[in-house]
Amino acid sequence: MSTALRTHLERLLPELNAYARSICERREDGEDMVQEAVTRALTAADPPGAIEELRPWMFRVVRNLRTDAARRSKVRRDYCEREAGVRENDVAHANSHGDMLVRMAFEALPPQTREILFLIDVMGLKYDEAASVLGVPCGTVMSRISRARRALRERIDGPDR
Repeated sequence: MSTALRTHLERLLPELNAYARSICERREDGEDMVQEAVTRALTAADPPGAIEELRPWMFRVVRNLRTDAARRSKVRRDYCEREAGVRENDVAHANSHGDMLVRMAFEALPPQTREILFLIDVMGLKYDEAASVLGVPCGTVMSRISRARRALRERIDGPDR
């Protein structure tokens, strides 16, 4: 890690913190985002060297982190709402039977299959994020999610469909 990069990041911290606070509902979330952005800059293979290039790059990293967090939050909220509906046994909804079949099929899958479906389809992680969580290459994640989705469909629709 270069000393120049560290110096540039230290100079940018007040601006990054102000930006992150302006796009986050809670101050703590903004601080966490800046910390994650700095970590990514320090571990990036080839971050911009000049501060003029690093500054917009860092703002994009913070913005992308916020977008990812919002997407994950929505996926979690939607998932929790669906789970709450299943737990309440809401028979009034026409699709509750289908939801129950999907849930039962999901729970009948092997743990490794459930895990990849949960990370990608429920939690909304990107393939590279799931690969990082699982400690496997991105290509492995792509093949696992394909097989997992096929297995879930077969459990729901039957193997002949």
